[in-house]
Amino acid sequence: MFLYNLLFLIFKAIIYKLQILKKHLSIVLIFFAITAGAQSTFSRTLKLMGSRFDVTVVAKDSTEGNENIDLAIAEISRIENLISSWNPASQTSAININAGQNPVKVSPELYSLIERAIGLSKLTDGAFDISYASMDKIWVFDGSMTQMPSDTAIQSSVAKVGFQNIILNPKNSSVFLKKKGMKIGFGGIGKGYAADKAKVLLMEKGVTAAIINASGDMNTWGKQPNGEPWKVAITNPMDKNKVFALLPILQGAVVTSGDYEKFVNLNGKRYAHIIDPRTGLPSTGIVSVTVFAPKAELADALTTSVFVMGKEVGLNRVNQMPHIECIIIDDKGNIFTSKNIEIEKL
Repeated sequence: MFLYNLLFLIFKAIIYKLQILKKHLSIVLIFFAITAGAQSTFSRTLKLMGSRFDVTVVAKDSTEGNENIDLAIAEISRIENLISSWNPASQTSAININAGQNPVKVSPELYSLIERAIGLSKLTDGAFDISYASMDKIWVFDGSMTQMPSDTAIQSSVAKVGFQNIILNPKNSSVFLKKKGMKIGFGGIGKGYAADKAKVLLMEKGVTAAIINASGDMNTWGKQPNGEPWKVAITNPMDKNKVFALLPILQGAVVTSGDYEKFVNLNGKRYAHIIDPRTGLPSTGIVSVTVFAPKAELADALTTSVFVMGKEVGLNRVNQMPHIECIIIDDKGNIFTSKNIEIEKL
């Protein structure tokens, strides 16, 4: 009996130790799983396309994070070389140089971008127009301007502007500007397009979450490492060092345009630096526009368009477009939003 009891106690002790070992093993495995799944954000700020870019990615370590940021930068630089009108070797420069003379065969990518830009011009009744680059620079927003340009000068400044004069030939992917001296530029759409392309590339490489800030053109996907959605701060146009709202964004793009510094007061009226390509007159009445859209390219173009169209027409147009939302702040500090947006004011 004694031997039986001794064996029983030894057996219980073995079972107890195994249970402790199992418990510790579970803790180790859980800790390993948490450690292995832990991710952090890695960021880099640099100047691209003449603007500040902030690229932030979620990755398991700095090596992976920096490799993915390098990929994004390389893609943005590729887009810059494609669409830059300052680079004499770019296809865009070739289009402008041959204005009024010859059509220029371009890559399918650039052809498609120009085609979409013309579509946006039609959608906004010409408030967005990549041929804005043809405008004479008669407005100055550095504080030196003291009087309005003449009506003749204003009318003459947009004589070569008009998306209707951009002729596309789908058979050979060529672009022709009908008027000599006419130019196209992608200042109102290029950064957003570059952010979109960088996003697509990183997602294809398996990056689960990131935010690309192209000088106010923001493209996001996924969540922060703590599980929280990315949040976008909307700058208070009456005090650019403060924000008036913080909005979560899970998937998509948000672009804000403002005239916080680039404006001029003439005859008691405030004129923003965003000029209507149809009339040659600067926009008035609005100091900030924020647009939420599935793609930064679209959001980029619409912010400029809403400035030009004004709050009533702009909001009406946005409300007719699926998956697009908008916030407008006028020059008196009043806030106007599209029908499906909620603001968490700070």
